[in-house]
Amino acid sequence: MTIGTQLQQAIASAQSVSASLKTFALETQDQQAKQMFNQLAQNMDNTISALQARLNYVSTEEPQYKQQ
Repeated sequence: MTIGTQLQQAIASAQSVSASLKTFALETQDQQAKQMFNQLAQNMDNTISALQARLNYVSTEEPQYKQQ
């Protein structure tokens, strides 16, 4: 398994976590919990952006991604 593939899997997992946290925030009536879930979702979205940037970089470096 390549680093690119592993990054893609990590991004998909992180997106799933982010979606779950956003759902929790919508479903709770507790304002403190809602704020916590929203903050955690924002942190996860930032992580997704960082992983995506790394995947974009790796895509230019790994030979199997280069255009023939």
